[in-house]
Amino acid sequence: MKRRLVMAAAAAFGLVLAGCGTVTASTSGTVATHPVQAPTEDQFTPVTVRPLNAGTVPVLGTDGRYHVVYELELTNAKLATATIARIQVVDAKHTSRVVASYSGQALLNQLRTLLPAPATNANIEPNGGRFFYIELSFPSLSAVPHRVLHRIDLLAADSPGATTPSPLHYTVASYNLRDGSIPVLGPPLAGKGWVAANGCCIPDLVHRGSIQTVNGGFFASQRFAIDWMRLDKQGRFVHGDPLNNADYSDFKAKVLAVADGTVVSTLDGLPNQVPGQLPPPSSLTLKTIDGNNVVLDIGHGLFVLFAHLQKGTVAVHPGQHVHRGQVLGLLGNSGNTSAPHLHIHLMTTPSTFASNGLPYVYSSFAFAGQIPVSRFNAAQDLTGFWGQGLLKHPQARHDQFPLNLNIINFPN
Repeated sequence: MKRRLVMAAAAAFGLVLAGCGTVTASTSGTVATHPVQAPTEDQFTPVTVRPLNAGTVPVLGTDGRYHVVYELELTNAKLATATIARIQVVDAKHTSRVVASYSGQALLNQLRTLLPAPATNANIEPNGGRFFYIELSFPSLSAVPHRVLHRIDLLAADSPGATTPSPLHYTVASYNLRDGSIPVLGPPLAGKGWVAANGCCIPDLVHRGSIQTVNGGFFASQRFAIDWMRLDKQGRFVHGDPLNNADYSDFKAKVLAVADGTVVSTLDGLPNQVPGQLPPPSSLTLKTIDGNNVVLDIGHGLFVLFAHLQKGTVAVHPGQHVHRGQVLGLLGNSGNTSAPHLHIHLMTTPSTFASNGLPYVYSSFAFAGQIPVSRFNAAQDLTGFWGQGLLKHPQARHDQFPLNLNIINFPN
């Protein structure tokens, strides 16, 4: 897993999403509260608002809801410090419909520095920037707007030369929520007990914090990444020494192609890390951070990364055509990782970092239960019994996306 093994708890953060009303958490300062509407003429906007990518598509999760995940880049281009008081996501076709509203602590919980790291307040210094993470969920596909706008209430410079902030409001940053169709993939692994660690959809998960500066831009290639780990028949991640890769239940599992495609690149010379700690950051480069890996071109402008494979087990080569279900290599613990797992994500280019991370669904699996989030987040290691959330009768699922810490049975 990236950077650390134990992740922050999946909290609700107090905000209300689509179809459920609008949050009214307290805010500080004096802000404008005019009705949501698009400007009829040019408007001075000291804080610019830009989505990191052009659009997305809703993805059906195992909770039966449609999830939309994206980020806004906020830049204060003027002399006065800006304070963000409220951000509303509104339906672009019916701007009186507020899809989500963030203010007070709910807003701060979604705000990140450009590192990215959690912001300590809602201020943006002159010449400064922030990211704002958005996760929406909807009860049905028909409830998802085709396009949204973003209403910003803030204190900021009200003219190009202003040095003290004034209350402002504007509606900007059009974003498409129906930008294509959802890709359907086959299973990346076989058998029972696979856990979707560091998965969708809250802002504190490590993959959401992996926005990277590559090739002159910001990219969120790991937005929908999953770290697959496995429970054995006794409900254990580790059945012996937690410092020994071979004692992890998933080590050396066969990694499978999720679709027919052509191998773009491979890496197969890095040793496994010792579990329990991450390697020194100075020892990693853009080339080695994913460990031994395979990048697969599955057509239609889609690419899949399979990362952290075991040294010497990559079974394919660049230019080779592979079929869905074909073995690509064995699960390992190479690169920036603290325990054996398979990292997988779907992206828009063959670059594992200079790419937009895309949602997808798996064609068929069984939902077998849930790892307790609070216990996983507090754990110092993965020893012990983890099967208390297993269902007696796993549920057949089709064309869904596994959510954070779901336990999944893939077909053999």
